[in-house]
Amino acid sequence: MKIHEWMKIAIKQLQYNENPHRDAEILLEFVTGKARSWLIGFDDSVLSSYSLSKLKKLLERRSSGEPIAYLTKQREFWSLLLHLTPDVMIPRPDSEILVEQALTHLPTQGCCILDLGTGSGAIALAIASERIDCSVLGIDYICSTVRLAKYNARRLGLKNATFILSKWFSTIKDRKFTVIVSNPPYVDITDQHLLKGDLRFEPKHALVSGDSGLSDIKLIITESGKHLIPGGWLLIEHGWKQANIIRCIMNENQFCEISTCQDYGGNDRVTLGRFL
Repeated sequence: MKIHEWMKIAIKQLQYNENPHRDAEILLEFVTGKARSWLIGFDDSVLSSYSLSKLKKLLERRSSGEPIAYLTKQREFWSLLLHLTPDVMIPRPDSEILVEQALTHLPTQGCCILDLGTGSGAIALAIASERIDCSVLGIDYICSTVRLAKYNARRLGLKNATFILSKWFSTIKDRKFTVIVSNPPYVDITDQHLLKGDLRFEPKHALVSGDSGLSDIKLIITESGKHLIPGGWLLIEHGWKQANIIRCIMNENQFCEISTCQDYGGNDRVTLGRFL
């Protein structure tokens, strides 16, 4: 079967997806190892039986809704190509707002930064790539997740990012940081979005939090003061309806200059404050 023939079949099978043509192209790139431009320019090329067999399985999985990032085991974030597993959330463009704000609030001199709930290491590695003079520590409480973040750091050659096993601040002890960032679980267990799209396949432990999605956020805010230098910053990614209450909690816990930033869709997404 030729490439253009397979594309027609794939697009029809994926017709209910948001972008069936691009999905099919990504699967082709992944299986053949060829660039998109080559696949377009040489679409009369015949696919091997091995490639067709692999594409068939991937196409079935994508048709059932499984995210492309889990099928290809990779996702680009902040121009960094990250390896992914189903143990971690898929990094999203809106989380780049958290990186942007963290970089804006870093001092000109090198400092220490903490990333709580690092997952694939996306946020920690993005910051580390921009500020090689800074030391970034990413923590997560799942062994396989920490191993994945370490693997991504090695692949990218970012030696100023390290990762350890910890349940939030449990193994941090008395360490202090200039900036703490976090994209914690913030979805309520009853939220219907958990039954839709990519969220159906992503790990619930990385998405869901008690107390209407605020349990982990409250813990982070109340405990961060013990681990920030005076004047240090805390930045938290959150749900679009949670900004007001998060600002209130920060205000009650000795944070000032509190503000909320919107994501690319115009929704409240990151709230930050400076510790007094």
